[in-house]
Amino acid sequence: MKANVSRALKITLRMAAVAALAAAGASAQAQSSVQLYGQVDAWAGMQQFPGGKRAWVEGGGGMSTSYWGMKGAEDLGNGYKAVFTLEDFFLPQNGHYGRFSGDTFFARNAYVGIESPYGTVTAGRLTTHLFVSTILFNPFIDSYTFSPMVYHVFLGNTAVPTGANYATDTGVVGDSGWNNAVQYSTPNYNGLSGSIMYGLGNQAGNNGAKKWSAQFLYFHGPFAATGVYQYVNFNNAPNDLNQVTPFGTIVPFKSQSVAQFGASYDLKLVKFYGQYMYTKNDGLTGGGWHVNTGQGGVTVPVGPGTAMASYAYSRDSGGLNQTRRTWALGYDYPLSKRTDLYAAYMNDQISGLSTGQTLGAGMRAKF
Repeated sequence: MKANVSRALKITLRMAAVAALAAAGASAQAQSSVQLYGQVDAWAGMQQFPGGKRAWVEGGGGMSTSYWGMKGAEDLGNGYKAVFTLEDFFLPQNGHYGRFSGDTFFARNAYVGIESPYGTVTAGRLTTHLFVSTILFNPFIDSYTFSPMVYHVFLGNTAVPTGANYATDTGVVGDSGWNNAVQYSTPNYNGLSGSIMYGLGNQAGNNGAKKWSAQFLYFHGPFAATGVYQYVNFNNAPNDLNQVTPFGTIVPFKSQSVAQFGASYDLKLVKFYGQYMYTKNDGLTGGGWHVNTGQGGVTVPVGPGTAMASYAYSRDSGGLNQTRRTWALGYDYPLSKRTDLYAAYMNDQISGLSTGQTLGAGMRAKF
């Protein structure tokens, strides 16, 4: 009898220990988590920059730049969480990390922060507000290959694509991410949210080097809108705007201010997009030039997929006095929720230069 009781007690204690470990594991899982994710995008076709020669290419990032990332969160209690994100771009055509030779490893995002009921604070390398507003309100989203608005915002001025030798001053200074940045984002109030970001030069004796921006986003039913203001007086390091190899007689310059507004409206049968951007470039000894940019576009469900069309126009005054017109057509066909095929054509015209063209098709897989 005593042996049976002893054996039953041991079994009970063993079961209790297993239950306690399981409960502890479940609790730990609920308190912290890490997620691995990303996408691979490759395309093939023809590409010709304005004023340049035609090239047949197989490349990465036809519709979206390929990347992988991991992010995590730990529940700190009382509505607070510690969060982190590390994201790396890569080139599927050759396996190299980054978007180009010399790109930093975690170029997409690399930050740590605190989420709370009063908003979120993050610090590290952060995606810029201007990039977010630009990609959310044009039909081709974040395509550096086919999106007219991405070309007008990020592929000009000090960011002319590698291998291109055309002169243009209609772009925005800087990358899609800022180093040494701190950001505060508000909670979502019935579809309305806002954020502010500050980027430091991180160099002794150059405390005046800075980047800062502010943004609002609004999503309510079929309507969405955004507004962003950005100021920079350096690109990669303090004082480097006055050391850039000049295109024409435009750069070097002292600083740049950008204001952009965007809106979209979804009628189900068609979704409309619109954007306006004003860019002011300040010269080293006064003067400078400004650029007006507008974009309009639509997406339309066609069969199982979506047809896309977009047109962007830029005009500068006081600089190269250029006009830039870019339009694109495309179709995206979903094979599943995570995988799609696409084809697109883009036409890019800058005054005084021969027309640029890009034509291709590709595949994108998310994980």
